[in-house]
Order: sequence, then C-alpha cells, then structure tokens
Amino acid sequence: MTTHPLPQPLPLFPLGTVLFPGGFLPLRIFEVRYLDMIGKCHKAGTPFGVVSLTQGTEVRRPGAEAERFAGIGTLAEIREFDAPQPGLMQIACLGTQRFRLRSSALQKHGLWTAEAEPVPDDVALDVPDDLRTVSDALRRLVETLEERRRLEGGEQVRLPVQAPFRFDDCGWVANRWCELLPVPVELKQRLMELESPLMRLELVGDLLARTGITK
Repeated sequence: MTTHPLPQPLPLFPLGTVLFPGGFLPLRIFEVRYLDMIGKCHKAGTPFGVVSLTQGTEVRRPGAEAERFAGIGTLAEIREFDAPQPGLMQIACLGTQRFRLRSSALQKHGLWTAEAEPVPDDVALDVPDDLRTVSDALRRLVETLEERRRLEGGEQVRLPVQAPFRFDDCGWVANRWCELLPVPVELKQRLMELESPLMRLELVGDLLARTGITK
C-alpha cells in the first residue's frame, strides 16, 4: 500500500457524489468560492479534496442547512481546464489518493479547508476466479459503450470509464462498478472507505447478482 503527500491545508469541494480513486469527474464551476479555489489549484498544479455531502447542498442558498460531509474523501487532480466565459470554469478531474479528515474549518468566504492524512492505496490484487463474472460484465459494458460511441461518431463523448483499463485488478473493477451502479450515495461512500479491495468487489458482485447483471 502506498500514500502520497497531501496539501496542508487541503481545500475541500463537498459534492453530492462519491469520487473513487481512478474515477473521472467533470465539473462546471460558477460559485465565487470555488472559482477562486480551482483557479489557484490549476495555477499551482495542486489537487483539491472531494468529500461527499451528508447534509446541505452543493450550491449554497440563503437559509439552507449547514454543510456536513463524510470524514473520508478523495483527491481530485485537474487534468483539463477551460474558462469559456467570466464566472464559469469547466474542468475534468481524476480521482487519486483517498484521505481522512483530522479537522476541517469554514473560511470567511465560504470555502472549507481541512487538515488531512492519506489513506493507503488499495493493494493490487488479481480478480479471483469466482468473481470473474463481475470483471467480464464490466469489460462487456465498456466494449458496448465504445462501439456505440464509434457508430454514432462521437469521439469527443466521454465514456464513464476511462482508460487505462485494469479489468484484472480487484480495486479498479470494484471502483468502476461503484461509480456506475444506481445505489445510494451513502452506500457508495461505505464501499469507497473499505480497506479491502477484495471485500469491495465481493459486495459489488452481490449487488450485480441482485440486479441480474451477473448470475
């Protein structure tokens, strides 16, 4: 298992979703607090932290309940950046290192920052034979999506699963299914927090079996 240094303090972006390591995250940013944060991160080449909201909304509204969020999140590295007009940024991010919050603070301008420590990366484990159906189903889905994109001429359309593909790795396969499955955010968060990539894949396999995607 490996870890990587974290920016201290770490700027946070609470969202109504869960970012997994290796996951693709496109964002349209228009709130002043995040325009400033993303602009600084892009200029410095540093990541920000994505944490899943447990209370509140992504966009701050007058009278809305206070934001609360999960204690474990994932770093987001900005891979693509565009500012098509004043007050709007469009970025594409890649999830990398998980982290655990030690403390968090709300700044005067509405941005959350945190002191955080890295959570070790998943151990690289081959998908065992009894879970090959889970990996094979993901491979078929990706092939179908790629073929559909090719036939429709949409080379600029992003696939929900990004290369490089690692269909033989427990953690990678489990993470991609966690992103794709229509399950509650709270369940996705619990799956992301699991230390064992094999256990995460086993639980995903159970979910797929219940939906009839695998048998």
